[in-house]
Amino acid sequence: MPFDTVSRRGTLSGFALGMASCCVALAISNAKAADVVELFTSQGCSACPPADRVLARLAKDPDTVALTFSVDYWDYLGWRDTYAKSEFTRRQRDYAKARADHAVFTPQAVLNGRSAVIGSREDEIRASLDVMRDNGESPDLAVSARIDHGRVIIDLPARQGADEASVWIAAYLPPRTVEIAAGENRGGSLTYTNVVDHLQVVGLWSGAAMTLELPLADVAPEGTAGLAVIVQKKKDGLPGPIVGATRLALESSS
Repeated sequence: MPFDTVSRRGTLSGFALGMASCCVALAISNAKAADVVELFTSQGCSACPPADRVLARLAKDPDTVALTFSVDYWDYLGWRDTYAKSEFTRRQRDYAKARADHAVFTPQAVLNGRSAVIGSREDEIRASLDVMRDNGESPDLAVSARIDHGRVIIDLPARQGADEASVWIAAYLPPRTVEIAAGENRGGSLTYTNVVDHLQVVGLWSGAAMTLELPLADVAPEGTAGLAVIVQKKKDGLPGPIVGATRLALESSS
C-alpha cells in the first residue's frame, strides 16, 4: 500500500474478517515498550553489509524492534534492490526533515524516531539507546498485540495529556539471502533480517485506552514472518518520536 495513501481505521467490529492463508500466531507480544531501530540500507551500497549484520544481532534482543527498510536511490548503480520501495526512501527523507539535519545516507539507523547514526556502528547504537533510556526518551507506552480468530488485536493503554500519535503496522519477512549480480556488491551473497515488506497506518491514538481489531489478511501478506506495531507522534506532519512499540512473531501454517 503506498505510504501516502495508507488506510486509517479504528476498531473494525463488523468488518469482514479473514485468516491470512500464510500465517498463524506464534506468540502474544509482551505488554511493554520496546526500543525501535530502523535501518535504512540498500543491496547496492558497499558500506551496508556490516550494518545489515548489526541489525541481525539487534533483532535478537526481545526488548528491541529492529527493522530493515530498503531504499531505492542506489539502484542507478546497476543493481535493483529486490526489497526497496520508494515509500521507504520517503520515510527516511521525512525523518531527515523532522530532525532538520537533512542527512540521508546508507547505512543509517534511526533510533526511536528521534536520532540517526551510522548503521554499522553497533556500539554507538547501543550507547545511544542507553542514553535515551536514562533521559526518559525511550518508548514507554505498554502496547500489546495478539492473534484471535484471524484478527490482529492491538491494545493501547490510557495516558492523560498524550499527544496524538499514529499507530503503524509493519509486516516483515523472515531472513533472506540475496545473490547480488551487479553494482557495488556484485558477486556478494548478503543476508537481510526483518525486511519490511508492507507498512501502513491502522489508527490514531490520542491518549484514551484503545483496542484495534484488524483482519490478519489485511496486514500480513503472504510470506510475513512477523508484525511490528509502532505508536509514533507526528512532528509538523512528519514522523516524530516513537512512544510505544511491540512485535508479534508469526509462523507459516504450511
